[in-house]
Amino acid sequence: MTLSTPPVPAPIDHFTHAKEKFLEGLECFETARFEDAERCFLASLALVPNRVSTLVNLASTRLKLSRPQDALDVADQVLAIESDNLEGWYHRSTALARIGRLEEALPGFDRTLAIAPDLGQAWTYRGSVLQELGHLNEAAESFQRAIDNGADRELNSYYLAAVSPQATPASPPRHYVETLFDDYAAQFDEHLVGVLHYQAHTVLVKNLAALQHSRFRSTLDLGCGTGLCGPLVRPMTDRLAGIDLSGTMMAKAGTRGVYDELVQADIVEHLRATDQRHDLVLAADVFIYVGDLEPVFDAVKRLLDPAGVFCFSVESDTPNGADFALLCSMRYAHSEPYLMALATRHGFEVRKVVHDQIRQSVDEPINGLFMYLTLP
Repeated sequence: MTLSTPPVPAPIDHFTHAKEKFLEGLECFETARFEDAERCFLASLALVPNRVSTLVNLASTRLKLSRPQDALDVADQVLAIESDNLEGWYHRSTALARIGRLEEALPGFDRTLAIAPDLGQAWTYRGSVLQELGHLNEAAESFQRAIDNGADRELNSYYLAAVSPQATPASPPRHYVETLFDDYAAQFDEHLVGVLHYQAHTVLVKNLAALQHSRFRSTLDLGCGTGLCGPLVRPMTDRLAGIDLSGTMMAKAGTRGVYDELVQADIVEHLRATDQRHDLVLAADVFIYVGDLEPVFDAVKRLLDPAGVFCFSVESDTPNGADFALLCSMRYAHSEPYLMALATRHGFEVRKVVHDQIRQSVDEPINGLFMYLTLP
């Protein structure tokens, strides 16, 4: 009997398999499947280590996954191989900015722009870093350079208005708010409450309870975010719905188990379109991302039951007596006379006005105004 010779395995073409994984990673990235993209890029690097194109895309993916420290580590690998790699500098600077190492991020963006002076998005990031460092004139120049070099005009015009004497926009770009809170969702509660000592939700609901209103039938939590108001107001209402523009924030609100319904939508669009009615509409720290509140008041009146309550908080320190203003913090402030005039114009009765702190900012209190309105 003759024994057969076992087949000899075909040689593994590491480069071919690495390329396949790399291309699969690109496809995952382009369809926003970032965890899958990361796995593909890591698999590609396991076969062909230190390939710059793969490392660059891995750094970009980790930024999308809101892991800037991991992205920074990969960007440093890129620059150790190619010291003038444009994307390496760009991702490194972006990661440093997101970590909060602004003084280190700024020269990185300068290096990026020295390589590619027409890279509009780098001018945007540079402007944002300068803004956070308090260099407002330089920030304004960067935002203008971003516009001149083809970056998002609407977004950079909004940034520019916050740091220079431009006309105050009535509202921020929708994608600015949605992206801001999608990226912020993971650390939102810990940072807002634990670091900034945010208390708008507790102040708003505490004073609402003091109105001695009967139990609410249906409550709408505008801009519910991660649902900080939910557990506080749930004992006061038979039904609780929340609405928010950020799907990621809303998903976290859902884990609290207190909302009967959660809707991802623009606030005014939802208020105008829904056929539901409520006897309580509240908005804690939401209107800091809305300038002109006229459409909100008009839309709330449409769906608020008679004797229903509309209560909300705003930042109250507007410069030069303006009705509302976009501050360099990228948040809006609203004046009390403006809010009083809106209430009168839309037929609301002012039941209560409370002045209290909303949060801290660099050890300075952010002053707020809490207003409680009813329909006759």
